[in-house]
Order: sequence, then structure tokens, then C-alpha cells
Amino acid sequence: MLTRQSLPYWITGALILGTAITLLLMGRVPICTCGYVKLWHGETMSSENSQHLMDWYTPSHLLHGLIFYAALWLVARRLSFGWRLAVATVVECGWEILENGDAIIERYREVTISLDYFGDSVINSVADILAMVVGFYLARLLPVWASVGLVIGFEVLTAVVIRDGLALNIIMLLFPLEAILEWQAGG
Repeated sequence: MLTRQSLPYWITGALILGTAITLLLMGRVPICTCGYVKLWHGETMSSENSQHLMDWYTPSHLLHGLIFYAALWLVARRLSFGWRLAVATVVECGWEILENGDAIIERYREVTISLDYFGDSVINSVADILAMVVGFYLARLLPVWASVGLVIGFEVLTAVVIRDGLALNIIMLLFPLEAILEWQAGG
């Protein structure tokens, strides 16, 4: 039932559905062209990366939720949790649409180690948005030190395991550094 309190949650759901439809209209594949969906795909240098439900980039989307919660708590704490979640979802959905446009896909291929990146499947994008929602809820429940620990822990984990992560991804998209690219390539 739609109530004043439930409205932002309905809007959040509609945003996620709208993003999935938008991505389909942009020509994104619904699922991996391999023909099946895996819960986890752990190989980053693969045509199936960003095509299944979760992968090594899922933690960065969880971190988006933690970071968006903190930022919105700072600038919009008078809004209810539901409305702050809706705002965070607008940002995350906007990023998923932007990230899967030709300009960002080409940027990834030009300045990062993601030479074979052709964009996310729709199911992967939706799972990424849901990971942000989980992070947003976690930030509400956890003490600040635990949220900070998750950010640091996931950044260290992904840097060690795949030589990438949220911070490195942002740096390489905005200000690509040859030294980071060489390190990420394993050289």
C-alpha cells in the first residue's frame, strides 16, 4: 500500500526498474551472452566480467552506499532515511546509465586495464544498484568505525586481489597515471 512513509521506497524501486529499462533501450544485454547467470564471477580479465550478478567490482558499489549515506547524513539529515535512500539511488542509477554509455566504456578501454570492457549486463547493473542499497542500509546500522573499516578493508582487498578498487577506478578514469596502469597490468 502506498503511504506517505512508503513513497520514497516505491520511488527507489521505480528508479531501479526504470534504470533496467533504460539500459535495455540503450542496447545493453540483459544477461551474459554466454547464456547463463552466475552468482559470482571472479575473473576480471574475462569477457564475462561485469556480466553476472556479482564480481570483484561489487564491493565498490557497496562502498557507494556507505559513502552516499555519510554524505547525505551530512548535507540532508533532515530528510527521512527513505528519501535519502531515494536520492542515493538516483545517483547510483545515473552512474550505471552513464557508465554503460559509449563515452565511459571507451574511456575505460583507453586509460585503464579494462581493454576488453564492453559495458555491464543489465542484471549486473541492477545487482550493483542493489549492492549500493545494501551498503546504504549497513551504514545506517553500523557504527561509523565499522563503516570506515569496511571501506578500508574492501579497498585493500580489491587492491591486493585484482589491483583495482573504487579509489583506483576513480583516479584512472579522471587522472590516469602510467605508474598505476603498469602496476595494475602486473608489471
